[in-house]
Amino acid sequence: MADGAIISEQIEDDEVQEILKTGTDLRQYSAQIEKEFKEVENRSIDDYIKESQNIANLHNQIGNTSNILERMESMLMDLQDALNNISTEITSLQKKSVSMSVQLTNRQSIRAQISQFVEDMAVPEEMVASIMDSPVTEKEFMAHLNELNHKLQLMKELNFKESKSSQDVSDVLQKLKIKAMSKLRLYLMEQIYKFRKPMANYQIPQNAMLKYKFFFEFILSNERAVAQEICNEYVDTMGKIYYSYFKSYSTRLAALKFEEAVSKDDLMGLDDSAPKSIFSKTSSLKNKSTVFSIGDRGDVLNQQLEAPIIVPHAQQKFRYAYEALFRSEQYALVDNACREYLFVTEFFILRGPQAQELFNQIMGKTTTLSIKNLETYVQDCYDTIALFLCIQLCLRYQLMCHKRCVPALDKYWDNLQAAIWPRFEIVFRMNIQSIQDCDPTKFPKETGPHYITRRYAEFSAAIVGISENFPNELVSHLLLELQEEVKCFMLRMAAIFTTRKEQLIYLINNYDLVLGVLMERTRDNSKEAEAFRELLSTRSAEYVEEILAPHLGGIIQFVKDCEQMRDKEQTEELKRQERRSLQLVANFSANWKKSLEDLNREVFLSFPSLVTGSQLLQLALAQLVQYYHKFYKLLTPNARAQLVNIHVIMIEIKKYKSNY
Repeated sequence: MADGAIISEQIEDDEVQEILKTGTDLRQYSAQIEKEFKEVENRSIDDYIKESQNIANLHNQIGNTSNILERMESMLMDLQDALNNISTEITSLQKKSVSMSVQLTNRQSIRAQISQFVEDMAVPEEMVASIMDSPVTEKEFMAHLNELNHKLQLMKELNFKESKSSQDVSDVLQKLKIKAMSKLRLYLMEQIYKFRKPMANYQIPQNAMLKYKFFFEFILSNERAVAQEICNEYVDTMGKIYYSYFKSYSTRLAALKFEEAVSKDDLMGLDDSAPKSIFSKTSSLKNKSTVFSIGDRGDVLNQQLEAPIIVPHAQQKFRYAYEALFRSEQYALVDNACREYLFVTEFFILRGPQAQELFNQIMGKTTTLSIKNLETYVQDCYDTIALFLCIQLCLRYQLMCHKRCVPALDKYWDNLQAAIWPRFEIVFRMNIQSIQDCDPTKFPKETGPHYITRRYAEFSAAIVGISENFPNELVSHLLLELQEEVKCFMLRMAAIFTTRKEQLIYLINNYDLVLGVLMERTRDNSKEAEAFRELLSTRSAEYVEEILAPHLGGIIQFVKDCEQMRDKEQTEELKRQERRSLQLVANFSANWKKSLEDLNREVFLSFPSLVTGSQLLQLALAQLVQYYHKFYKLLTPNARAQLVNIHVIMIEIKKYKSNY
């Protein structure tokens, strides 16, 4: 509109400007325009008159259309109202549907609970008949007993809540409970009484009781007094059975022990001249020296640890060392005690301290008897190896019990060890003292291994070998004390010989014996083996110097003197040694073969061990060659020309090389 007005005004302005330019009269021009408007108006009126009928028809059509639209509007409004009503009804129906669904769910839940409650409260005739008439070992009885137990537990809960519904069946359930308790008590008591029959295998009734362990659980949950009665009866019965069995077994085992035991006269440092036997004729240990060797006695810790127990009446002709009898008794105790502990925890539904207490009530008298028997033996025992083997057996059987998940015997093993350890230390120190009290002058002057040395070697190897798996600080300390005392004894014994060579032969023979036994019976890197290996090496080197001195003494001294002069740069003094060296060369060239023969004969006559003798000879020959090389380097060219060629000497030395 604004744009059209602007254009119209612009046209009029243009026309006005055009009129002004042509000089036309405005009044005339206005009248002309007025006239043109009148003509246009008249023509328009004529056109309206001509179209009046059509306009009237159009007016009628518009009126009709308006009426139709009004009716349609009315219909749409009615439809809208109807739709609103439908939506309201749908919403209402949805709410009713949700409400009905919740009600249905609640009713179903209540129905399930009520049905379960009614089922739990009801007492079927089948259950009554089974509890009253069926044997307790029948599957039907077991199933109905479980059901009865459930109903009784439910009844306890309802009575606690003061529910009136429980009164309807309470009387019936109580009567059924009394009947079931009576039958179960009778059955369990019968099984317990079976243990009391002579020669009865009590594992059979125990297995039967475990098969129906729910019986005790039922009694325990419904009548603790009856459960306690059954438990007390079982404890009393089994306690007496185990005590009687082990008392008899221990007595019969004691009859199989060696008739002659190790006594206080059988200490390591005491005289070995007496020919009496420590053990009976059936013993494989036939003299005092074997008191200190382990032999096959250590098998009780390995192959025989879980071997079948000794049956006294079947092995009356045999005799055993104490540790073998101890092993058999303890292994029997381990088997029975572990089985008993596992039975107690499973059948009587006990754990921790309660299980331990009940187990102690059953096995207490038996374990006390075993400890007293051990204490009686230990009081007069002088067999250190037997004591130590018994300690090791305790440790291994305790570990075995732990592997079987039975900690109930821990205190028992501790008590056994507490009885053995003090005596073990006392006897061990008595042996140490016996060596300390030895008088070397009372022994014959022999350069071979001393019997006390052999005893020590066997004994030390035995103790070290036994304790490898379970090292102990006290044992290590005692072994060290014994070792030091034995080394001192060897030095005291060596002092009775007049020559240094005899002293060294004695020491080497004894060191070699100890080292050989230790290497054979224990680990190569044991402290004891290392100590004697070092001593043997030192004394061997000193012995080699001693036996070379008669044959190479001049050469050895010449080498030492000349090396000292060379170190001090005494050149003139070295040159003046030529005459001395020529005499030594002449003497060596004349006697070296005989010296080798003499060395060989002397070494092998001095050492009973061919291996030791061979090693010492090779060591001496190697030292001889070493001195020979040093001597050769110190000689003048003239003296060297007269000296025997080293290759000739080496060929001769090879003849003395042995295969030991």
